Amino acid sequence: MQAIILAAGMGKRLKELTSYNTKCMVKVNGVTLIERMLSQLERLKLNKIVLVIGYQGEKLKNYVSTLNISTPIEYINNPIFDKTNNIYSLALAKNNLCEDNSLLFESDIIFEDSVLDALINDERETLALVDHYERWMDGTCIQIGQDDNIDSFVPKNKFKYEEKEEYYKTVNIYKFSKDFSINYYVPFLDAYSKALGNNEYYEQVLRVITMLDNPQIKAKRLNGQKWYEIDDVQDLDIASTLFAPDSKQRAALIHQRYGGYWRFPRMLDFCYLVNPFFPPQRLKDEIKASFDDLLTQYPSGIDVNSLLASKNFEITQSNIIVGNGAAELIKELLLKLEGTMGFIRPTFEEYPNRYIDGQSVYYYVNNADYTYTVDDIISYFGEIGINNLVLVNPDNPSGNYIEKKDILRLIQWTKEKSIKLIIDESFIDFSDEMGSIMCQDILDANHHLFVVKSISKSYGVPGIRLGILASSDTDMIAEIKKNVSIWNINSMGEFFLQILEKYSKEYQNALVDFRKERDRFFDELNQIPGLRVIPSQANYLMAELSGNISAEDLTSILLTKYDILIKNLAPKLSGKQYIRLAIRDSKDNDCLLAALKRELVL
Repeated sequence: MQAIILAAGMGKRLKELTSYNTKCMVKVNGVTLIERMLSQLERLKLNKIVLVIGYQGEKLKNYVSTLNISTPIEYINNPIFDKTNNIYSLALAKNNLCEDNSLLFESDIIFEDSVLDALINDERETLALVDHYERWMDGTCIQIGQDDNIDSFVPKNKFKYEEKEEYYKTVNIYKFSKDFSINYYVPFLDAYSKALGNNEYYEQVLRVITMLDNPQIKAKRLNGQKWYEIDDVQDLDIASTLFAPDSKQRAALIHQRYGGYWRFPRMLDFCYLVNPFFPPQRLKDEIKASFDDLLTQYPSGIDVNSLLASKNFEITQSNIIVGNGAAELIKELLLKLEGTMGFIRPTFEEYPNRYIDGQSVYYYVNNADYTYTVDDIISYFGEIGINNLVLVNPDNPSGNYIEKKDILRLIQWTKEKSIKLIIDESFIDFSDEMGSIMCQDILDANHHLFVVKSISKSYGVPGIRLGILASSDTDMIAEIKKNVSIWNINSMGEFFLQILEKYSKEYQNALVDFRKERDRFFDELNQIPGLRVIPSQANYLMAELSGNISAEDLTSILLTKYDILIKNLAPKLSGKQYIRLAIRDSKDNDCLLAALKRELVL
């Protein structure tokens, strides 16, 4: 068996990275694509490797000669690489195709060894390697029928998103038998090129062949093995994360992305915190039905969106502002406050991180469950003296919850002490009490009070970035409205606020379902040896590891072996071995439970 690698293209979409190098010399985590591929092929003990080169071909040849590859390498030059597509490059290697069974690769593919093993270990002689279509994939897709027959090729201009569940993406790795090349592929390649020219793609030939009664070629489906096609710098960034050589490094790179995990479709995200039971399908369908208008028309200005928030949360319009996520409002509010600011740690770091010009005072909670009360807060900050105080309730990451009656005591104490009080209620709806203080009467009576809420977290819509801030300090609210963009949320976020009230019953039912699942998940986790789970009133659970495995190691193992992302809290908690687990639906939670049992139970 031989390998044929098509490496003649210019890779223009990688811009400066391919100004002086061919595409396959781009590095992923310090290793060029071609070195990685050749090293993977080396272990197969092939008869030879054929490299079809063109752009920067001599430089590629010189580079390959420095690599420790013992398999014989033959080069074929495509002198008109800038005027042709890959059908011409493969046509230049057609004699090679007819000499031996062949593995065919495009040089911009990165894959793990198991991808190659899946192809090699399959006894069928002629195969197109495919993977179930995901949102990040681009290019030719196919539809598969019985016995892995390729029913049809679906080019880009024929792709129907409503049928995407039926599609498989070609990985651009093939196995051709010598007989298939001689009797099918090469004759059709010659005919196709003669009829349509050389500015085509070799997959078009396969498309014609699959229309025959007995095309010989079958589809070989991958089943979770990792691969990626690198066409631009974003692809390179994703591939660098997917194929990080060290599991801890990969976990760190994933966390540094802060989201965008639709590019990692198999990953279960137990790190970021959203409502797993809302929004309902009907609400999503209503947004989809208006998608064309929402995409092509401007949203309303900030005053209109304040009116929508006023309607939904029964707060006077002049007392409420909508933000592009709560983070936007946190930043603007803390920029307006002066003097010493009290923080309770551990907590949501967006608050202390944003108070950069004032003096920060920290109350560190040090007990094993990271619990604290209003009396603890008053006792600590009462002795120090502060101008402002931030409280996240329930707190993050501990899930510590202070009941409404005690919050009202804290509001009164801060009022008497002339302390401005910021209470973040982003997770309050998940509590059994649902003890929100975001109501007009409480705000009117407490001019010093500011209440923040993340709509993204509570209502399960982090992608549209919504948060609110409410206070009877109308001057402060008006000042913040002036400082944010007049169009600070998009049309989809505005439409969500417009229709949200219709789904209030569904929201309440979702919260009931969530609390039941939280109780179940908590009980199941508590049965796993080496895991001490702390009660929570939020949509996440903090747990302490008591065995020999560290939080960092467990985070890396879950990501590497199971594609499950959790939050390692050790850096946040001075090295103490705690993790935080978001609560998802029962199916996903069971996946995490099974993985934890396998890794923690000896």
